[in-house]
Amino acid sequence: MTITYLKDKNVFHLQSKNVSYVLGVTKQGHLAHYYWGKRIRGGHLSQLLELQERASFSPSTDMEQLAYSLDTLPQEYPSFGSSDFRQPAFQAQLQNGTTVMELLYESHTIRQGKPGLEGLPAVYVESQEEAQTLEITVKDELSGLKAILSYTAFADHPAIARSVRFVNTSAVPLNLLRAYSVSLDMPHDSFEMLQLSGAWVRERHVHKRKLVPGLQAVESRRGSSSHMQNPFIALLAEGTTETFGEAYGLSFVYSGSFKAGVEVDQFHTARLFAGINDFDFNWLLKGGESFQTPEAILVYSDEGIGGMSRGYHDLYRTRLCRGEFRDKARPILINNWEATYFNFNADKIEAIATAGQQLGIELFVLDDGWFGKRDSDNSSLGDWFVDRNKLPNGLPDLVQRVKNLNMEFGLWFEPEMISPESELYRNHPDWCLHVEGRRRTQARRQLVLDLSRADVQDYIVTVVSDILSSAPITYVKWDMNRNMTEIGSALLPAERQRETAHRYMLGLYSVLERITTAFPHILFESCSGGGGRFDPGMLYYMPQTWTSDNTDAVSRLKIQYGTSIVYPVSAMGSHVSAVPNHQVNRITSLSTRGHVALSGNFGYELDLTGFSEEEQVEVKAQVALYKEVRHLVQFGDFYRLLSPFEGNDTAWMFVAKDKSEAFAVFVTVLQEPNPVLGRFRLQGLDAGKNYILKGSETVYGGDELMYAGLPKPQFHGDFSSTVFHFKAVD
Repeated sequence: MTITYLKDKNVFHLQSKNVSYVLGVTKQGHLAHYYWGKRIRGGHLSQLLELQERASFSPSTDMEQLAYSLDTLPQEYPSFGSSDFRQPAFQAQLQNGTTVMELLYESHTIRQGKPGLEGLPAVYVESQEEAQTLEITVKDELSGLKAILSYTAFADHPAIARSVRFVNTSAVPLNLLRAYSVSLDMPHDSFEMLQLSGAWVRERHVHKRKLVPGLQAVESRRGSSSHMQNPFIALLAEGTTETFGEAYGLSFVYSGSFKAGVEVDQFHTARLFAGINDFDFNWLLKGGESFQTPEAILVYSDEGIGGMSRGYHDLYRTRLCRGEFRDKARPILINNWEATYFNFNADKIEAIATAGQQLGIELFVLDDGWFGKRDSDNSSLGDWFVDRNKLPNGLPDLVQRVKNLNMEFGLWFEPEMISPESELYRNHPDWCLHVEGRRRTQARRQLVLDLSRADVQDYIVTVVSDILSSAPITYVKWDMNRNMTEIGSALLPAERQRETAHRYMLGLYSVLERITTAFPHILFESCSGGGGRFDPGMLYYMPQTWTSDNTDAVSRLKIQYGTSIVYPVSAMGSHVSAVPNHQVNRITSLSTRGHVALSGNFGYELDLTGFSEEEQVEVKAQVALYKEVRHLVQFGDFYRLLSPFEGNDTAWMFVAKDKSEAFAVFVTVLQEPNPVLGRFRLQGLDAGKNYILKGSETVYGGDELMYAGLPKPQFHGDFSSTVFHFKAVD
């Protein structure tokens, strides 16, 4: 059993792999949070809740038990206005204008398995034995608003999934002003908060800060999860490192505007929360209607940040990603974007594909510029028909030319956007997000289609499906290159305009579900100016994401390292590009560019026809190496060894699940005179096994590699790297 209900104590004990999560119902009817951490047997769980009377400024909710105050009670899903002054998990406004609520326990059910969330991405199970789900119904009696709190505990993952469904059981409408997916109160504030923040071409850098009294949070108000903040935070206990200590992760399975944070109160307890951003949010809930929040995934580790990461990696790779390519090796690709940009024709594309085939590359991807009158980024988004000036014989002819090389063919789309200079906009100017009478703000000379509309959704599904049905296409790069402004819909009434952003996400998820279901043989990769929508919500529909538009190998050290805090390496697109690099103008060796790109879904994004014979030999070797270690990179356990945020060296490694093989990458950014000699330790091996280093006859003990380590490589010149490939021997 993963969930136990102790009826005499009104306590629920959820047990996932190595984890316990405990909550209970107080005699007053409130849901209290007891414990989240390392798995415990649970003989005396009721003793975990301690109450103490405080000052009158924390009012007593029960006058017969003065120590009982909602302002100090550790809660599971708190409301506001009835004596808890901290951040509420939800807020609703009644017709009389008031927002006071108090949710009290009504009932609960425990079921095998895990139900899906209608219209939303979510972690899933493949058999009922993998998990149990607890649903607790709480109700505000005066308003008739119910909340069904869902908790899923997984037998084989150190994770708890939480979400909430609101139901208006009265006949009177109300407005949801806030609807977070998770809230829980930690007993102290002795934590660092870890977040993944950045910007376009500088995504998901690791930042840590010690909690202080008050509110600390990350959020997006952009209509997407964004380059700037990722929908994830973690609390790290004092002294926690990559390999040691307690890490509490909170990841939000959503692709739109979000908020996640911690509030430290006057008594130094910490309230952790995440959900749809309540900024500019409102949801009209009429009598009998319901509202489902997205899902939040809590992962606990007592083996440091690395242990938490591997908990997320295994869960997201095997029980969030779906489809044929979840467990299938991803192909090595060549993308023409940085080779040609918009300037190409069929012969040039065939020439690049031919060069790629000769080097062992498996997939050609045609990027932006193949449709409408798309010679720059100032037109044609929405006009998804082939540009006959560039491809006079159409797309089927070009695809067949590539297929004749024994390569697969992929195609770029940006279906969620519309160019003002397009046939689609001339015919349907009301199809974009807009507010009547306001400027239609452009970014990259484009507007955002209103995916809250069913007719827009149907149009996207139809035109994309027609193209994908026209030729044997096996890969799609789905891009999205701007954030939302003037968030309004021509079809929604005034009282529902602030629902537009979330309705857009529901519409997008519906479109993705329909298209990916109709074309299960196609590998879909999500993109948003690179990593602007690298979130669990998108991974549910597309098992990989273009990690960043920044392809510079040195920049990618931090981007890929930070991304790996939450996301499996199988989700990361990583390519070798030209030098000087097109984003930062840096010159790095082909070897180092290859070694960094090997740590993801590998590919190239340059003009292969310009390679020298020496470069061709090196690329052939890189391609062959990736084919040899791809099963480790995409499906093995990932360990971060040296952080680019903490020094001049970066190292990480991949280990087979059975510990029979390992692959490690070591990169030094800048060369130093008379460098300090040192060693670096590997992780994740079997201490009792012996391992031979490929390319040598040297055999190491697994214990030696992990406890004594290897000498740090010494290089001549900046931006240098090497790799290590170990195999277990008898």
